[in-house]
Parts: sequence; C-alpha cells; structure tokens
Amino acid sequence: MADDGAGRPGGESLLFLTDEQLKKGIEAMFFAYRGFTADPDRILAHYAYGRAHHRALHFINRAPGTTVNNLLAILGVTKQSLNRVLRTLIADGLVESRVGTRDKRERHLHLTDKGHALESELSDAQRDRLRAAYRAAGPEAVAGFRRVLEAMMEPEIRRHFRTLREERA
Repeated sequence: MADDGAGRPGGESLLFLTDEQLKKGIEAMFFAYRGFTADPDRILAHYAYGRAHHRALHFINRAPGTTVNNLLAILGVTKQSLNRVLRTLIADGLVESRVGTRDKRERHLHLTDKGHALESELSDAQRDRLRAAYRAAGPEAVAGFRRVLEAMMEPEIRRHFRTLREERA
C-alpha cells in the first residue's frame, strides 16, 4: 500500500488532494453526520423534538447558567427559532429560565433533573458511537480529526469552541 507522503499508509498524499478526493471527504462527512445524529434522532422522536432541542440541551448542560444571548451566539440561530425551542423545553420541564442576579433582563438557563436525564441519554448514544469510531481509527487519527474539525470552523465559532474547551479544562 502506498503511503500518504508522511510515511503513513493511505495511498493518497495529504499535501495535495484532487477534487474527487475532496468529494469523497464531503460524502464521508455527510454520511458520518447522519450516523452521528441517528441515535439521538430516534430518542428525540419519542418526545416530538428535533435536533434544535438536542443542541440547546447539549449547550445548556455544558455551560449551566448560560444566557439566552450566549446560546444564540453559540447556536447561530434566530431569536425567534431559539425562543420556540426554549418555550417547549421549559413547558415540558426540561429547562429552567432564571432571572439574572446582576441584570434582571438576562435569563440564565439551567437543565432540570428531567432535562439532565434526557441530555444524558442523547449524549451517551453519541459518545458510544464516537468512542467506537475513535478506537477503530487510533489516537493519531483522533488528533488529526480534531484538528481538521477545528480548522473547518468559522473563526467566531472556533473562538466559542476554544472558550468552552478552556472553561472545562
């Protein structure tokens, strides 16, 4: 088997990729995303929720007390769209909206016990899939994949991602 130009087997040089190789990468990304969201989609269907609900639960869980404005910036959705999702999650007892202590206009979002349970069920399914893929690919591939994902992010999103990562460190 030919190497990738860095002494690794792969058959394709990573220094120059043809349009066809890039198209294969795009297709792989589409199909991987489909697999990554398949398990949560099945769980969400039981509640008549969609991926927007999942993303909101995920980021509220990752940053308890986050404000609605911060969540808007992270998710990149309209205020109207997020309000629809949050109204449902609050009405169903998954999310609490608390008035800010410093600024009464701010709303700080927290998951309830019920919200934590659903978020955990959704994340467990994705962690299991990602863990299996990472094990199959190996540590070098995992590190490379993370670098590729971060390089694909828009600069503003990359800043949010790095901020969240640093807050958790």
